[in-house]
Amino acid sequence: MEQEKKAKVLCLHGFRTSGSFLKKQISKWHPSIFQQFDMVFPDGIFPAGGKSEIEGIFPPPYFEWFQFNKDFTDYTNLECISYLCDYMVKNGPFEGLLGFSQGATLSALLIGYQAQGKVLTDHPPIKFMVSISGSKFRDPGICDIAYKDSIKVKSVHFIGEKDWLKVPSEELASAFDDPLIIRHPQGHTVPRLDDASVKQLSEWSSRILEDLKNGDLHVPKALDSEESTGAGLAENPVEQVAA
Repeated sequence: MEQEKKAKVLCLHGFRTSGSFLKKQISKWHPSIFQQFDMVFPDGIFPAGGKSEIEGIFPPPYFEWFQFNKDFTDYTNLECISYLCDYMVKNGPFEGLLGFSQGATLSALLIGYQAQGKVLTDHPPIKFMVSISGSKFRDPGICDIAYKDSIKVKSVHFIGEKDWLKVPSEELASAFDDPLIIRHPQGHTVPRLDDASVKQLSEWSSRILEDLKNGDLHVPKALDSEESTGAGLAENPVEQVAA
């Protein structure tokens, strides 16, 4: 009998790190949590444009998905959106997304934009997301689309008590319908999980697998009305976000 294919999860790393580093970070978690998933860890499309906080901790090269100003209100080089859409179509389908920091922020945008029919129209709906120290984009032009409606995918959000993105992480979680929030006492990092958190995440991932197997994970399709397209939006997703 042919072995059943594992559900694919696209895992997006944080700013000026790498897919290999995120894979190492996730390896701190109990292996049973994601052993039934095919975890894919691509690198960002831009080489790190400055010093990485993991220099001396993990070997280079380091990458970033896009750039931003100090207030996180202006973003450049958002070609990563089109790149990831192409990547997902060519290498998927992907059932879910996992991201840390910049990768989580980008993952939520992709899901929100797909829900509004702006990207990934030729890819099946993303059904779940794991956000670690994620946040919303702050550009109003992005927010009005990506977080226009409650994002109706299964989601779990790791929020650190000492994380400088604690409040933004809570704001991102509030953009999702019925999110599972797992809090930890650490900072801006992929946390080591205590027994209670391992149990929570294991039960959550097991339910995801069961729902996928039974076909019970249904994500509402984007509306085909004028309301769903929004007025004056460019057809190119990069132009939509960067405008």
